[in-house]
Amino acid sequence: MEKLFNGAIQFRETSFEKRKDLFKSLDREQKPHTLFIGCSDSRVVPGLITKSMPGDLFVVRNIANIVPSYRISNEYASTTSAIEYAVNALHVENIVVCGHSNCGGCAALYFEEHELAQLPNVAHWLEQAQSVKNEVLLKHPDADPVRREWLTEQINIVKQMANLLSYPYIRKKYDEGTIKLFGWYYMIGTGEVYNFNLETGEFELISLEAK
Repeated sequence: MEKLFNGAIQFRETSFEKRKDLFKSLDREQKPHTLFIGCSDSRVVPGLITKSMPGDLFVVRNIANIVPSYRISNEYASTTSAIEYAVNALHVENIVVCGHSNCGGCAALYFEEHELAQLPNVAHWLEQAQSVKNEVLLKHPDADPVRREWLTEQINIVKQMANLLSYPYIRKKYDEGTIKLFGWYYMIGTGEVYNFNLETGEFELISLEAK
């Protein structure tokens, strides 16, 4: 914790001071342009990956960057309510679903029941992505462990993009062209980010040449 306390001091004395006017402008309001739905993995840092500034991204993070299908629930629906707030209250223009390599949540889809015995809430949460596992096993039964890993991670991203369109207010804005959806795949070991091309159905490296 000492490192975190020191970091808080350094932030206030250096980073904050350098951008004092920016933080002052954000004191009473936020106008993020993008809802960023990512994994809770400690290695995935949205602001760092996108070189964004405070106020740019409204960030939602959970295990395996899952977007629950739309429903009005009596539960305390954290991800669903955050999406609702970002789209209907903050009026974001973009939604990015960002998965990543070596995702523990996606890997856990293949765990045996006893391996998740100490993680009952995680196991329940991952039930929402069982269709991803089923698709991988059905369409790629001979995939080796490495290929199965990235297939699961990438198909999961596409599945969550589809789930976003089950939200009536997102579907309406998407059809009107007032909100855009993106699927990103982040490679932790290389720093590469791939964007899902809706036309080709492939993940393509984001690069200067591709822009």
